[in-house]
Amino acid sequence: MNIPFNKPYLPLISMKYMVQAAMSGTIAGNGKFTALCHRFFEEEFSFRKVLLTSSCTDALEMASILTNIQPGDEVILPSFTFMSTANAFLLRGAKVVFADTLGTVPNIDPAEVEKLITPATRVIVVVHYSGLACDMDQIMAIASRHNLLVVEDAAHAIESYYKDEPLGSIGHLGAFSFHETKNIISGEGGMLAINHPPFLNRAEIIWEKGTNRAAFYRSEVDKYGWVDIGSSFLPSDAMAAFLYAQIKRFRKIQRQRKWIWWEYHERLLTLEEKGSLLRPAIPEHATVNGNMFYVTLQDKSTRDALLNHLRSNGIQAVFHYFPLHSSPYFKEKHDGRVLPNTDRFSDTILRLPFFYSLKRREMEYMVSTIEKFFIP
Repeated sequence: MNIPFNKPYLPLISMKYMVQAAMSGTIAGNGKFTALCHRFFEEEFSFRKVLLTSSCTDALEMASILTNIQPGDEVILPSFTFMSTANAFLLRGAKVVFADTLGTVPNIDPAEVEKLITPATRVIVVVHYSGLACDMDQIMAIASRHNLLVVEDAAHAIESYYKDEPLGSIGHLGAFSFHETKNIISGEGGMLAINHPPFLNRAEIIWEKGTNRAAFYRSEVDKYGWVDIGSSFLPSDAMAAFLYAQIKRFRKIQRQRKWIWWEYHERLLTLEEKGSLLRPAIPEHATVNGNMFYVTLQDKSTRDALLNHLRSNGIQAVFHYFPLHSSPYFKEKHDGRVLPNTDRFSDTILRLPFFYSLKRREMEYMVSTIEKFFIP
């Protein structure tokens, strides 16, 4: 049996909507399907305003501009994340300061964040790893005490909640991903949720290359021009059409992905009870959104051996992240602090194949293969 790590869900209706977009006469950005996607997310999750982007990286770069990051400003974020989280702020000249994760879940530790705040700190970035919510009450309280802005990297977190609040709606800004490995996809693609009223108008200008073009097409101004910095962050309406097909299947997709997550969770219980591995720890304040499933092993050698065992049996499991603070690019820039939980998670996390069409027999085969590794 050969089981890939990911297999994108491609409903046939995707072609229908993409053809409709093409036949509309324009497939440039901010068309009919972009508006339909915006409306869905704003109504479904009560985001104040959303803007589709070409990637989550673009959404984070918009966040960096909106928070007015200047050279020398400090931004606190986890080292256990994808490099885009840091790059977005480094590109604006920020000094990135990495915080360690909690010991039980690879989300940023609020206590570590507060220790790192200096007069130069401007922004705290949290990453909701695997869709499990960071402790947003603590993060927002810290931000309020120190007059800081909060950006939620919610790349993994569509339809996941902190208590009763959708992730991405709590901080001043929230960035989402629709990459092909995520719950709903557009190949590449992302979205910025704008929750802070002072950012609402400027966000749209930055999104449209620094122009007030969107206001012009709504007849709010009699001409449009260059009024701010910005870039071409908006995606083609063809990409939005593809995403809209996923949105039309959103609840079906989510039911299946959550079923897969809980099946993994239940089937691996015995191995956790025997001390072979740890399943994801779900904080009391968090929900499961079916983004990914990972296990944590005792040490790096066990993780690597299990990874090789799975691959030799046709199962394409993966691991991540390499800690950003010790990456080839950043290690000379890091302040030398040891981040023990970050290093431990990087050495011991293993992600199992996870996609919409994953079959029960494939899950049974994977769990059986893992069991044979620990109990030959």
